[in-house]
Amino acid sequence: MKYILALDQGTTSSRAILFDRKGSIRAQAQKEFRQIYPRPGWVEQRPVDIWQSQLQVAKQALKQASANARDIAAIGITNQRETTLVWDRQTGAPIGNAIVWQDRRTSDFCDQLKHEKLSSIVQRKTGLIIDAYFSATKLHWILKNVKGALARARAGRLAFGTVDTWLIWNLTQGRTHVTDVTNAARTMLFNIHDLEWDEHLLKLFGIPREMLPEVGPTSGVLAETNLFGGTIPIAGVAGDQQAALFGQSCFEPGMAKNTYGTGCFLVLNTGNKPVRSKNKLLTTIAWKIGDRVEYALEGSIFVAGAVTQWLRDGLGVIRDSTEIERLAKSVSDNGGVYFVPAFAGLGAPHWDQHARGLIKGLTRGTTAGHLARAALEGIAYQVHDVVRAMEADSGHKLKQLRVDGGASVNNLLMQFQADVLGTLVVRPKVVESTARGAALLAGLAVGFWPDQATLAKQWEADQTFRPKMKATDRSQMLDGWNRALKQAMTG
Repeated sequence: MKYILALDQGTTSSRAILFDRKGSIRAQAQKEFRQIYPRPGWVEQRPVDIWQSQLQVAKQALKQASANARDIAAIGITNQRETTLVWDRQTGAPIGNAIVWQDRRTSDFCDQLKHEKLSSIVQRKTGLIIDAYFSATKLHWILKNVKGALARARAGRLAFGTVDTWLIWNLTQGRTHVTDVTNAARTMLFNIHDLEWDEHLLKLFGIPREMLPEVGPTSGVLAETNLFGGTIPIAGVAGDQQAALFGQSCFEPGMAKNTYGTGCFLVLNTGNKPVRSKNKLLTTIAWKIGDRVEYALEGSIFVAGAVTQWLRDGLGVIRDSTEIERLAKSVSDNGGVYFVPAFAGLGAPHWDQHARGLIKGLTRGTTAGHLARAALEGIAYQVHDVVRAMEADSGHKLKQLRVDGGASVNNLLMQFQADVLGTLVVRPKVVESTARGAALLAGLAVGFWPDQATLAKQWEADQTFRPKMKATDRSQMLDGWNRALKQAMTG
């Protein structure tokens, strides 16, 4: 068998990538799908679009490599996390649209839970902070607002899943209802210490246990599919950020990566013990391989690459996302402009779900170039805030930050990131770390690769960005960012 097939189901597109034994990409396909915005702050997707786009690109990648099921040792799945789906067990039909992780409709319910002093118990059990970001309040909303849903769920007729579970259900034609520990850990219903669905939290959110999938390992055979002309094991499943951490070979405690996607997600490996954050970061499961569970600290930034999409689609400042670097380079600095992209509130380490986007410092001399530069800098400043919180929690200064995701190819952004952090920023040759991680996890489970040491040797750096900014300049720019941030949070 020649390949591992990675299915990478992201927020705005589905992709499929074939990896060979050297960890190199041999074929890939990608398809965007529609985002639905029914009301301000609401974000939905059609479950059928998620599934059909993923199936389509998987078939395209196989065709591109002239491969069939006999060539595929295993399938690895990685996915947008927290996005919440509910469907009928008999028909497989969704009872409504998927509620996407960016959706803020349950913000008031989250405020109510915090007012009831439930934050501490939720964090102790799940490692998470009460926020509309996670699946539990979305699922609660569905059961409360879709007619008859709660009764059907109690009767065992409905299935809940995050995107990985939905894909596996369809890949197995309804035979398998399963998730892995990394996705379960993002629901706010899963106890990350005893690795079980938590009865107290299920009761708190009014979730019938009958809806929930079985929870399996991150690397291990969870199911089999026959949709590609033969039987292929599904042997690796991980939420996108955990998959990227693994794909970046951050196998040792203290190693960290940042993925620049729709949002930004910075994850630090903390080893076999969960570190409870004192700085509003998330404690989460990194992966479970065999009986070994490893943990991570995570800082989730809601808007990163999405700000480029907004400049393109909302303002028409650029025609294509790739144009932003050239436009930002047309000016030598930000011209005093600061851009806080809090379109969906602020994530770590601020967790202000009512904050909104703000552009500060506009003058008559401000150009589109200044706006583009400020937008990129706003991404880097958010990452800076998370890194400093992470260093405080872990007690270690970050030696290097491994980067990946779409915006990591932007050299201007990466250099500014190194400057504002005062830390090395390292971009690998294979920037598709999320898909790579899913492939590696699946390949380990079926013996396609012998061990993690082999995988670590395959990881190669492409470019290292070294900090060049003077400390006084860095301090001055961070002061400007903090003033803008404060205004975005206070309105």
